[in-house]
Parts: sequence; structure tokens; C-alpha cells
Amino acid sequence: MIPIRDYRPSGITPYITVGLILLNLLVYAYQLTYSDNKLAWIDGCAWRDTLGATPPGFNYLLYRKLGQGCLYPVSERDYFVIRYGLIPAEFWLGKDLPPTVPFPLWLTLLTSMFLHGGLLHILGNMLYLWIFGDNVEGAMGHGRFLFFYLACGAGAAMLQMSVSAGSTAPMIGASGAIAGVMGAYLVLFPWSRVLTIVPIFFFIQLIEVPAIIILGLWFLLQFFSGLMDLSSLGGVAWFAHLGGFLTGALLVFPLKRRGVVPGLVQWWRRRRSPWGW
Repeated sequence: MIPIRDYRPSGITPYITVGLILLNLLVYAYQLTYSDNKLAWIDGCAWRDTLGATPPGFNYLLYRKLGQGCLYPVSERDYFVIRYGLIPAEFWLGKDLPPTVPFPLWLTLLTSMFLHGGLLHILGNMLYLWIFGDNVEGAMGHGRFLFFYLACGAGAAMLQMSVSAGSTAPMIGASGAIAGVMGAYLVLFPWSRVLTIVPIFFFIQLIEVPAIIILGLWFLLQFFSGLMDLSSLGGVAWFAHLGGFLTGALLVFPLKRRGVVPGLVQWWRRRRSPWGW
């Protein structure tokens, strides 16, 4: 199921949501200025001596052809991602290995949120942020929503790094932070209708689905995919999605505007009321 739009007006101009989308797109456009064909070199000895591992992006055949001792060749674009992405083994060690960043290493928690691995990666993320972000921003206000978004991204990264502490693969993407937006949306507006593409055999249907169903199924998919992938920890950061979603569902309570009553809370109160309201 792929959501297309929701039908709930936010009641505000979502400056932060739009700004985050534009910033992500601008950073991705900047990534594309780095070539996949031109090479840069990483000090592989620093990685071997510190972590006992080759640096991210290591290609044995390319090293045999163009490597020079400790200098390991990678593409310019990979070099950029390795530099500003979040690498769990590096983060937990607290040591910034080459290519180093010009700021404290922990800030890669933030920079990694604005990097993406491809066009479909960023377009999918921005679609979800556009659909669900404006309503959550409306429920929190602009400043709190920005803090919320960044906090969800950090929470997502911390859970992923807790299950892949020794990984040297860079973590990138806004999906953890956007999962937090989705978690908050589920708590705030569980019965909001979401227009969704549903493939049925060879046919495509457009169906309005309650948010609690589409977001609940999305969460369960991430959970079971993460369990199945736990031994290999492949390319998708399932636990980042789970961490972001849970962080968002919890942070919505202290960060929502005064007077905003989450839809799940209203539902719970009605269930507990002897009059059913």
C-alpha cells in the first residue's frame, strides 16, 4: 500500500515541513555534483588499525588496480556519504576516522538524515513527509515540530546503532525521522482517511484507508522485517524505522499544543466512559 494524500486540513502553513523537504532535495542535488566515476582515496590503514576492518566502500578489484598501500580508492560520491553519514562502529568508538568531518563526530546524527542513496529513496521519503508532516506540525507548532523531527531522527539512529554496533556501513536517509512523524500522526489522527494505492492482483485500486490501518500495518512490516533481517542486518535500516516511529509516538505528548487531544486518547476515554463518550 502506498499513501497518496490525506484529507485532514492542517490549519496552518507548514513552513517547517516544506523547508525540510526543500533542504533534503537541495542536499541530494549537491550529492549529485560528486561523480560516481571520479575517485577519491581513504586511509585504509587507519580503519584496519582502529577497527580491524576495511573502510566503507572498499572494492578489492578496484584496490588491486588503483590502490596505493594504505590509500583505498572509492568514488567521490561514496567518499561524501562516508564522510557525512553515520557509521555505528565509528560513533560508539568516539573516533572520527578518515575522511573526517569538520565538526564533532556526534553531529553526523544530524547530517546523515539529509543524505539519500538514490532518487527513489528520497522521493519516497519526501512523499511520506508531505502527506503526514503538515498535520503533525499543526498539532505542535513550527519550532516544536522542528525539534521533534530531529529528535525522532536521532532516536531512530540510536536504536539502529544499538543492534548494529560494529557496522562500518554509513547510515543515511530521512526515513527514521519521517517514521517519527508517522508515529505521531497515528497517535494524533488515527481515524483520518488516507487515499492509498492498493495493488490487487494485476489491478491498481485507489482506496481510502484509516490512518491506524495503513500506519499500523507499516509498523508491523518494519518489525517483522527487522526480526527476519536481524542476523544479516542488510541494507534497510528496519530498526531505525521502528525507533523513529516509537520516538514520535511518545514525543507527541510533551510537544503537542495545549488543547490538542490525540485521537487515541479520545478513543481510550470513550471506551472507559460508562456512557460511551
